[in-house]
Amino acid sequence: MSEETKRVALITGAGSGVGRACAVRFAELGFNIVVNYLAVVEEAKKTQALVEAAGGEALLAQCDVSHNEKVVDMIDQVKERFGRIDVIVNSAGTTYYVPPTDLDGMCEGKWDRIMAVNTKGPFFVIRAAMSLLQQVEGAAVVNISSASALSGLGSSIAYAASKGALNTMTKTLARAYAPDIRINAVCPGPIDTRWLRQGLTEEEIEERVSTMPIPELIQPDDVADTVVYLALESTKSTGQILVLDGGRTM
Repeated sequence: MSEETKRVALITGAGSGVGRACAVRFAELGFNIVVNYLAVVEEAKKTQALVEAAGGEALLAQCDVSHNEKVVDMIDQVKERFGRIDVIVNSAGTTYYVPPTDLDGMCEGKWDRIMAVNTKGPFFVIRAAMSLLQQVEGAAVVNISSASALSGLGSSIAYAASKGALNTMTKTLARAYAPDIRINAVCPGPIDTRWLRQGLTEEEIEERVSTMPIPELIQPDDVADTVVYLALESTKSTGQILVLDGGRTM
């Protein structure tokens, strides 16, 4: 397959965690990968090396997805390098750990940053990439949401709200662009990442996991499995919000 016809997956937040797992998985499936990252180039280069070891070509794309003009510049780079985008995985996200009773601690600046990255960011990426998505057959978008959007539990009120908004946006865009572009979301429960372990103690993590019917942390590879299912395998699914939380929210 020539580079001009090889499929391309843009993975935001691909420097670590779920984004990295998705980047490697799509590379293993024959995709070239756009490795978007926020700041730590060393982490992005590690993802790049893993992608290349899996047989894909990797484009490093530094971009804060909460800034529309930077997103547009990133998509221009992708167009110049690969000329196409077949799959987008909106994995970039952020939060602050603020107890829901600490209303003053959930200040306006934290609200704005969480909403900008988690809700506006995926919209900016989809909007900027739409013309490329519309040029390929079988284009798909998978937004990484959270079970917090359904339960209200999680790191903060603003985080749960931002993911709830992302779920609604997923449905709206799926309806608007069907049948040509399928747009779905995954709602993981607590994921075993550095982000989780920096925000919670081992005791707090164990307490959360113990209430799950399948009492295990979600692994980044678990999320990648679900993303691939929605992006490539479940070709009649769009506007779906697929929960992956060990049964916690049922």
